[in-house]
Formats: sequence, structure tokens, C-alpha cells
Amino acid sequence: MDATRIIRRPAAKAISEQETRITRKPVPRPKTVPVPVRRTPAGKEAAPKTPPVLLPLARFALVALVFGRERAAELLEGLGPREAARAKEHLAGFMALTSAQRQAKVALEFGIRSDPSDQLRELMAEASEALRREIFRRLPPYHRSLFPKRRMEPPDGPTNPALAALAERLIREATR
Repeated sequence: MDATRIIRRPAAKAISEQETRITRKPVPRPKTVPVPVRRTPAGKEAAPKTPPVLLPLARFALVALVFGRERAAELLEGLGPREAARAKEHLAGFMALTSAQRQAKVALEFGIRSDPSDQLRELMAEASEALRREIFRRLPPYHRSLFPKRRMEPPDGPTNPALAALAERLIREATR
């Protein structure tokens, strides 16, 4: 089979159309077995060939564990047989983690919330005044700037440990 090749002469600044040569050279055939080509009917476009997609099985297992703890293995049965087996291996690994490690894994895999400032504003609006003071006291300086009307106040007396723990937990929940 002959193929048409277009050869341009490099080097000159302005190359005119007349200086372009068109030659016909034989194209060497590959030494491999030819693959049958599927022809598309006239008027229809061929579907683009896409490579096989690798499923994020670890993420599937993590989502199944988070949303359906008792039914996680059952949820993964919807995958193909090979993928289900591999996803269940990931699931077993995630179930062996502590709760804090699982939460950290979810945060790493799916990212941190993009709206911590909105969450903190809602939290401060809903909290009682004593809890607001404790939350503000425990906020990092870059989050304190969200509340310009508030000032750091020294505690009135000994801080209630339950209130302090609640404030820290609510801040963690709002900012993760």
C-alpha cells in the first residue's frame, strides 16, 4: 500500500507553496498479525475508543462503610466478582481502623469541607452566650477574624470542663 507523505524543506524563513514536495513512498507493513477493523455504516460516526476505567475500589469500600456500616459488604456485591473481592479486602482494612483513623481517612480521601467559615458563623448564631464565649476563646486566630465584634475576654472563673470539651468538639466538627 502506498501512502502520501508531505515533506517540507526546513531552514528558509518564508517557504512558498511551490517549494513543498509531495512524494509517494511505500509504508513498511508491521510484522504483527493484523487486527480486524470495524467499519461504521455511512452517515454514522464511530464511537471513540476509551481505555478501560480502573474503579476506585478503596473509595467505594470507604463510602459503603460510612453510609451503610452493617450492609457494607452487601453493598459491594453490586460490583463485578473480581472487583467485589478486592473491594471487600479494602473494606476489611477499613473496618480494622479505629473510629478516629476512619474519620481521618474519609477526610483525606474526600477532602475537607470548603465552607468552615459559614459553618462557624451558624454555630456561633445557634450557641448560647456562655458557649459562644468558650468557642471564641478556643478558635484559632485566623478564624477569630470572622467575628470582628467579639473580643477575647478572660474567663469569669474556672471553666467548666464539659463546656470546654463541647466547644472544642463543635469547632472540630464545623471546620472539618
